[in-house]
Amino acid sequence: MAINAVVFDWGGTLTPWHNVDLHELWLGYANVYDPTNAQQLAETLNHGEQARWSRQFETNGEIGTGVLDELFHEAGVDTSDPRHFQALDTYLSGWDPHTYTDPEAIELLEELRGRGIKTAVLSNTMWPRRHHEAVLERDGVLHLFDYLLFTSETATGKPHKSVFADVLYNLDVEPQEAVFVGDRLFDDIHGAQSIGMKGIWIPHSNIPASQSSDLGITPDATVQRLGEVINVVIGWSAQ
Repeated sequence: MAINAVVFDWGGTLTPWHNVDLHELWLGYANVYDPTNAQQLAETLNHGEQARWSRQFETNGEIGTGVLDELFHEAGVDTSDPRHFQALDTYLSGWDPHTYTDPEAIELLEELRGRGIKTAVLSNTMWPRRHHEAVLERDGVLHLFDYLLFTSETATGKPHKSVFADVLYNLDVEPQEAVFVGDRLFDDIHGAQSIGMKGIWIPHSNIPASQSSDLGITPDATVQRLGEVINVVIGWSAQ
């Protein structure tokens, strides 16, 4: 059957993986919100974030990560305080160098859409939609997607079938007509295959052990560059 939709993971896929100091990023937040107790607050936020990612992984996405506001409330942050909004801007801006879209993305997305193939993003994230959309708009690719699903807006996360089903429903395609492209064998490839999609793996991300397991998962295809996805999709469509 022809491929009628390609769905992309975001971090590590549409934007190349970067090794980052997560504590340092949270310290940027804490230095603005509470300079006196910045180190402790940064440690609390970093630990809380990693615990949420681990919980999502351990529950197969049945329990999602939730949203940043929940993380802040657990750490005792007053999210109505003007300092919080300033600190949050500092935190998200600290991620900017690590969020730039792969240079091969525009040509790939335009080629897919030119062939009548729908495109979407499905990302496990705690960040608000507005920030993700701002990043995609900054890089000139927002308009090239038919649908965006961020799990900060859902109760579950990848690899849970529900989030894949949501994307397929909104694209109006059947699982066997769709491909998922991602860097995580468990969240992305296993999740997509479990609902009947094909999975293309980009194996260049240094995923933490607490969020990673291959479980004998075999992707339907492996590519070394994002731009190689088009050749795989064309090949499958021709079968």
